[in-house]
Amino acid sequence: MREYRIAVYAGDGIGIEVTTEALKALRAVEARCGFRLKTTELPWGSAWSTAHGGHVAPADFLDILRPFDAVFLGALGMPSVVPDHICLVPLIRMRQAFDQYVCLRPATLLEGATTPLAGKGPGDIDLMVVRENSEGEYTATGGHFRVNTPDEVSVQTAIHTRKGVERILRYGFDLARQRRHRLTMATKSNALNYSMVMWDRVLAAVAPDYPDVVSEKVHVDALAMHFVRTPERFDVVVASNLFGDILSDLAGALVGSLGLAASANINPERIYPSLFEPVHGSAPDIAGKGIANPMAAVRSAGLMLNFLGEGEAGAILENAVADVVREGRVLTPDLGGRASTGDVGDAVAARVAVTQPS
Repeated sequence: MREYRIAVYAGDGIGIEVTTEALKALRAVEARCGFRLKTTELPWGSAWSTAHGGHVAPADFLDILRPFDAVFLGALGMPSVVPDHICLVPLIRMRQAFDQYVCLRPATLLEGATTPLAGKGPGDIDLMVVRENSEGEYTATGGHFRVNTPDEVSVQTAIHTRKGVERILRYGFDLARQRRHRLTMATKSNALNYSMVMWDRVLAAVAPDYPDVVSEKVHVDALAMHFVRTPERFDVVVASNLFGDILSDLAGALVGSLGLAASANINPERIYPSLFEPVHGSAPDIAGKGIANPMAAVRSAGLMLNFLGEGEAGAILENAVADVVREGRVLTPDLGGRASTGDVGDAVAARVAVTQPS
């Protein structure tokens, strides 16, 4: 039997709740498809920190995670216990130390979900944000001077390398070849006249290698506007770390809820484990209320199965979610329903037994 080692890091807030439901769906699909997920649940996060001197994970957490085939993450962040910039350290370090330079964030409007965009329906929004995930604005390069004085200065420097830009663009072009043969790159070279000018130059150098893909560059502010006005024009959107983070949250809102937004943090060379997580974060304001939508976590689990080579199982999870949304009977409040997190998890797991992979 095929076996995969999965580290489960539920984390904080609703991350714990949605991870429980995602595991329920994973157990249902592994039974149906004939593979085994050997899961190891890790108790790290803000609650763990209270007994460990404020640290949200062990000092050697990267060494602990390295042997796994994948990491399944719920969400990180509980600012009432630990400041966010500390809670999120393990996530950012995993992305960088494990060279998970590709962050995939799909946004597809499902039948039964309601978009805030007038006149748009299923088929009008089906795009993939490909976020550069290892450098850019998240490299923690900078510092503070004269802290807590009227003369305080903070410097935050973004690091962009030609290698990093080229490899994420090539990944985006390869993905566009599997989809609708169109790629849009987010830029801001009219203001960021070093980093984004380099992005523009690398796009111009790489694009001729993909003559079958129509490519363009669009300033990120205009791109956000076009996401709202004409989302149907977009297929694969490649962006820097910060731009991709912002655009993918907007895309999640356009397809009905961040509770549907999945993501994958991938090391394509498979030298290190890749990481899979819902986009929505820990949502402390609704944690413990039993109303968090677990569908993004389930869809992230589907992306994990796709990456592991279990494409049939990944498609079953995706289609099970789509079936529940289309039927509209068991939905959490973010999608206009009254069901609980557990109710939705049960409904999705039940659909796994009968849903077809295509």
